Amino acid sequence: MGILDLLGGPMGKMLINGASKQLGLGKSKTQNALSAAMPLILGAMKNNASTTEGATGLLSALNNNKHDGGIMDKLGGILGGNSIDKDVMDDGAGILGHVFGGKEQNVASAVSKSSGIDLGSAMNILKVAGPFLMGALGKQSRAQGVSDQSGLGSMLGGMLGGGQKKQQSLVNRLLDADGDGSIIDDVAGMLMGGKKKRGLGGVLRGLFSK
Repeated sequence: MGILDLLGGPMGKMLINGASKQLGLGKSKTQNALSAAMPLILGAMKNNASTTEGATGLLSALNNNKHDGGIMDKLGGILGGNSIDKDVMDDGAGILGHVFGGKEQNVASAVSKSSGIDLGSAMNILKVAGPFLMGALGKQSRAQGVSDQSGLGSMLGGMLGGGQKKQQSLVNRLLDADGDGSIIDDVAGMLMGGKKKRGLGGVLRGLFSK
C-alpha cells in the first residue's frame, strides 16, 4: 500500500479528523500538514535504510511489538478523546529523533510554512504521523516477510511511489540546512506545490480535494 492509499483511505481520514480535533486545527490545514509530513518521514527512513546500520535499526524497530500495526486498529480510541495519548506522542518524538538525527526542527519549519500552521502544531503533527507510519510499515513488513536491507528499501520505495527521488532530495536539503531560513522556505514552497513546481505534498492535497 502506498502513502497515497494510506492517507486517502479510511485510516488516513480518521487520522486527519482526530488530529484536527485534538490539536485544535482546521481539517484542511491538518490534511495539508500530514500530506507534507508523512512523505518527508518516509523519505528520511529510506535514506537511513540505505546504510547497513540504518536498515538494521529500522528493521529492529519495526519488529518491536509496539509497531506491529496494532495502532491502526486502536486509532479511533487514540484520537477519539480530548488529547492524544502521551505514549504515542513520546514514541513519535523518539522516532523523529532517530529518523531526522536532531534536525526535526527544520522539518517542522517546512511543514509549518507549507501548511500555514504554527511550528508547535507542525511538530505535533510529525509526532502523530511517526507512530502511525511505523505501525503501517510494521504491519506491511510482517505481511511481506521483510527481513533484510534490500526488502526494506523496496517496501519503503513502494510506499513512497513515484515521488521518492524528489522527496529524498527535499529531506536531504532539510537535514543539511544550517538554520538558514531560505532553504526551508524553498522546501516549503516545493511542498506547497505551484504552477511550476509541485512537490509530493501538493500532489497529495490535490488528490484529497477531488
